[in-house]
Amino acid sequence: MIKNDLFLRALNNETVERPPVWMMRQAGRYLPEFRALRDKYDFFTRCETPELAAEITVQPIRIVQPDAAILFSDILVVPRAMGIHVELKDNLGPIIPNPIRTMEQVNQVFVPNIQETLGYVMDAIKLTKEMLNDEVPLIGFAGSPWTIFCYAVEGKGSKSFDTAKGFCFSNPIAAHTLLQKITDTTILYLKEKVKAGCNAIQIFDSWGGMLSPVDYQEFSWKYINQIVEALADETKVIVFGKGCWFALGEMGRSKASALGVDWTCSAKNARYLSGGSITLQGNFDPSRLLSPIPTIKKMVHEMIDEFGKDNYIVNLGHGILPNIPVDHAKAFVEAVKEYNQ
Repeated sequence: MIKNDLFLRALNNETVERPPVWMMRQAGRYLPEFRALRDKYDFFTRCETPELAAEITVQPIRIVQPDAAILFSDILVVPRAMGIHVELKDNLGPIIPNPIRTMEQVNQVFVPNIQETLGYVMDAIKLTKEMLNDEVPLIGFAGSPWTIFCYAVEGKGSKSFDTAKGFCFSNPIAAHTLLQKITDTTILYLKEKVKAGCNAIQIFDSWGGMLSPVDYQEFSWKYINQIVEALADETKVIVFGKGCWFALGEMGRSKASALGVDWTCSAKNARYLSGGSITLQGNFDPSRLLSPIPTIKKMVHEMIDEFGKDNYIVNLGHGILPNIPVDHAKAFVEAVKEYNQ
């Protein structure tokens, strides 16, 4: 039995004494302990070495003490397993030297054997569970098919992903074929994560907001929903779409257990758009963690008041920034633990 099960109870729509709290990218660059390992090992070495991934996962549990851990990994381990070469370059982010631009290239992408290609992730989960010792739940995650597709086709990060969008519109058969392969792989991958010990799953649709509402349905949501449907009977699934407020209604009618909300959508609008009953997660602006600590605590309490204590998970509206002081991250978590309605 997990000792602190607030996070899981919130996902179950149960009444809680206070909302649970965790932070996207909480195992990351704002922690000196993380930076010490980053300076010794390159990024994919950290992802692919279970002992390192597990240590990085539990660092914020020791230091910041949120109510859930999220496995240290990366969304791009999935395309790497599918035969797409991915590099990570300092100050540039992910680079795909041979981006996918033709049907011939799409046909070379394969749905892999998960244990053969991503078994190190499952080993990291098992090791992390041992280290957590049932103190808090463990979240596994994957990028949405659309977000993975964006990197695979664009070849790098982008402010608009015009090349990826253009590929969808000029070559829809190839685009849908690639999106389906990513979806099939992601379902297999996440099912293995649940078997290995993850207590919940989050799908990150970082680039969904680049699409119009109509195109979002065709090129992103229908693939996310396949994943939700495939996993809903096995675990709790959180869907986070950055800039995707327009899809909250459709998401709220799905089998997802919770929906992440970014800071551009108010609590009132998120509740209204999602139908009013599904658990919501978010939506503190990560930059606001640079505010003075008393301001952070005041704003967190106001945020909880707006969302409501129940059917709510406190989080940021996107990942924590690398320049956030650790004390400010701690203050964010402490503010939730100090909350009295």
